[in-house]
Amino acid sequence: QVQLVESGGGLVQVGDSLRLSCAASTRTFSRYTMTWFRQAPGKEREFVATISWSVGSTDYADSVKGRFTISRDDAKKTVYLQMNSLKPEDTAVYYCAAAIGGTTYWGSYAYWGQGTQVTVSS
Repeated sequence: QVQLVESGGGLVQVGDSLRLSCAASTRTFSRYTMTWFRQAPGKEREFVATISWSVGSTDYADSVKGRFTISRDDAKKTVYLQMNSLKPEDTAVYYCAAAIGGTTYWGSYAYWGQGTQVTVSS
């Protein structure tokens, strides 16, 4: 069982930055692929960014490439999402998820955090 707790969301202005954190409870955190998803009202949950275990390779949704950066600190069992140049369309609840061998598809993840709200005001 893996428990995930997100933090760092809030209300910001267009162009501002935020850093989300997701702390995990498992002692085998370093073996998990960690991924951020988001869900806006009335929309499906969508992939944002992922970071693999071991080598830490990353992948991003086209909509956030060049603005968002995912990273992980295995010693702290935490994954981060640095979000720069925020836009109104980034407004959503952001969730972190963990899986061994996870993909960019939300259905491949068994463990989820409770979500943190990000609101970008124009």
